[in-house]
Amino acid sequence: MPRTIVHQGRKIQVAVDTTVLANGETIMRDVVLHPGAVAILPMVDVEHVCLVHNQRPVVGTTLWEIPAGTLELGEAPERAAVRELAEETGYRAGRWRRLTQFFPSPGVLSEVTHLFLAQDLTSGVQQLEMDEDMEAHIVAWQDALAWARDGTIRDAKTLIALLLWERLRQEKEC
Repeated sequence: MPRTIVHQGRKIQVAVDTTVLANGETIMRDVVLHPGAVAILPMVDVEHVCLVHNQRPVVGTTLWEIPAGTLELGEAPERAAVRELAEETGYRAGRWRRLTQFFPSPGVLSEVTHLFLAQDLTSGVQQLEMDEDMEAHIVAWQDALAWARDGTIRDAKTLIALLLWERLRQEKEC
């Protein structure tokens, strides 16, 4: 499958892939090539989670999200998770657990998101990048779940993290 890079961005590339289908027809697909990302579910304690209220100019609104960020070239996901948690919330975690990895939008985007649970948190100072506009908030776990169910939370990685961790918590209690 031939691939042509049509744009080189700071963190992503845009390509056009040419594919010949089984019937012999040739099609072209627009593809965003992404280095991957991490997302962190920071549990302040058993009943509280840290979410960021994050201004997202691309979609024109502020979203409730878990901390997350793009992998740097050659960076291990575990290291990126530590970095992003500290930058976006100020927290450092005493315990880490890899929960899963997923494709946020596999029809157009090559990104793989690595999802981690962070526990035994120690507070610190948020160190946002120049283009980041977000505030960290401690939210009761049951409120975060209610927001996931009622549409207050609309960010996919955050929905996945909250609902997956709730399911895993329920399975431990059984």
